[in-house]
Amino acid sequence: MSIFVNAKTRVLVQGITGKEGQFHTRHCVAYGTRVVAGVTPGKGGQEMDCIPVFNTVQEAVDRTGADCSLIFVPPAFAAEAVMEAVDAGIRTVVTITEGIPVLDMMKVKNYLSGKPVRLIGPNCPGIITPGEAKVGIMPGPIHKPGGPIGVISRSGTLTYEVVYQLTLQGIGQTTCIGIGGDPVNGTTFIDCLEAFETDPETKGVVIVGEIGGTAEEETARFIETRFSKPVVGFIAGLTAPPGRRMGHAGAIISGGSGTAEVKIAAMRKSGIHVCEDLGTLGEFCAEVFGRA
Repeated sequence: MSIFVNAKTRVLVQGITGKEGQFHTRHCVAYGTRVVAGVTPGKGGQEMDCIPVFNTVQEAVDRTGADCSLIFVPPAFAAEAVMEAVDAGIRTVVTITEGIPVLDMMKVKNYLSGKPVRLIGPNCPGIITPGEAKVGIMPGPIHKPGGPIGVISRSGTLTYEVVYQLTLQGIGQTTCIGIGGDPVNGTTFIDCLEAFETDPETKGVVIVGEIGGTAEEETARFIETRFSKPVVGFIAGLTAPPGRRMGHAGAIISGGSGTAEVKIAAMRKSGIHVCEDLGTLGEFCAEVFGRA
């Protein structure tokens, strides 16, 4: 099984005619994802590799039955693109765009409140259920279908590294999700864990966190009391100096909070198996999940 996306997911791409939109749409289609439409205002009636392009998301949904949106819209217009997808009835919105203003994302979060919509991202690689659907920019071939491990990560490139190491160990993945590293995002670690808890095919989960914020500490408390499957954790940024942003907008240590040491301690306290050496994470997971 999987969470959030599968072989039946019908994807539309907002920003499909742009350079990034075209490139990644083609890779999603090549992987087997059902991309049924694209949306670029002013270019309705055109096609991109036989995929129909519409002027609005509502028109695309009405004509194709799309239920998931993949967004490659520039930062200044990305928040409006998310809200347009929601208004059109899209229930899963995957926002790849980096650099969306924090104030814009706060407006989006408020707009989504109480609505049956899952926002993944922004500033993320997207989501993939290996062998079924790739909704994002991750390299498909490094993933191994068949489970039994779920992957959740704040970092895009570290997601790829973790997945590749799992695959080299012969460990398949159920679903891999990049939740993004911005200060304000949609789907959280806990949201994903709640879904993995009820997925019978997922037998364990790998969490890749970063310095900054308190998401990992909150996740550790959730795992301690409400998650029954084994978890391996890794925190990036162990040597980062306080006050300096490292990569992601959310990866900044403020005062005594958000440090890698605090996050690792919280993870260990909750029973998470912490790996501090990224280079050995695959072998570490094989050992942990082999005991599960």
